[in-house]
Amino acid sequence: MSLLSVTNLHAGYGQMTILKGVDMALDAGEIGVIVGPNGAGKSTMLKAIFGMLTISEGSISFDGADVTGIRPEKLAGHKIAFVPQEANVFASLTVQENLEMGAYSRRDAYDGIIDNVYELFPDLKNKRRQPAGELSGGQRQMVAFGRALMIEPKLILLDEPTAGLSPLFMSVIFDRVIAINRTGVTVAMVEQNAKQALAIAHKGFVLANGQNSYTGTGSELLANPDVARSFLGG
Repeated sequence: MSLLSVTNLHAGYGQMTILKGVDMALDAGEIGVIVGPNGAGKSTMLKAIFGMLTISEGSISFDGADVTGIRPEKLAGHKIAFVPQEANVFASLTVQENLEMGAYSRRDAYDGIIDNVYELFPDLKNKRRQPAGELSGGQRQMVAFGRALMIEPKLILLDEPTAGLSPLFMSVIFDRVIAINRTGVTVAMVEQNAKQALAIAHKGFVLANGQNSYTGTGSELLANPDVARSFLGG
């Protein structure tokens, strides 16, 4: 059984339907990458999974439970975390305080989890008393990752994690995604840098006009000439 299974999903904003029958499945421990042109419904897909949009048809199951339409604040209990593309840190709070905010729903001690985050992101440990708003874009993204990891998620949803970053920090972020995945966290990621993202993906999903165009392993999609020509720039 897949950890995450999205079946015939129709969803959008109010009366506007963006996703028109999308299917997606990820097994535990996989990295799944969603790519496609602007307006294809990629970010909408993540928001629908995270209960942020109106779902008019279809279903979402996670770890054997039906989570279709469950509100974001309830999904933390299912161990699903979401890192949005924008406004994903508290700029006036320190790095440490941002991580502590990620543990707001916990009722147990979480010092060990913060230590684990600092092991994954050693740069953050040196800046733990610095306001997140003073960090570089790449470092802020690491803070956002770290805050999401404070609930010890089984699944983390990443919306355009390398958007606006320099090529150097893009590589760092992809490396950290791999490192997070190696701790046992399943990853579903939307990414404009499609070639680099598919290179680290166990599964890839190409969306166009709110529907599945191609599905396969990352390497299969990279080797597919139709995908390369239509979605990967050659």
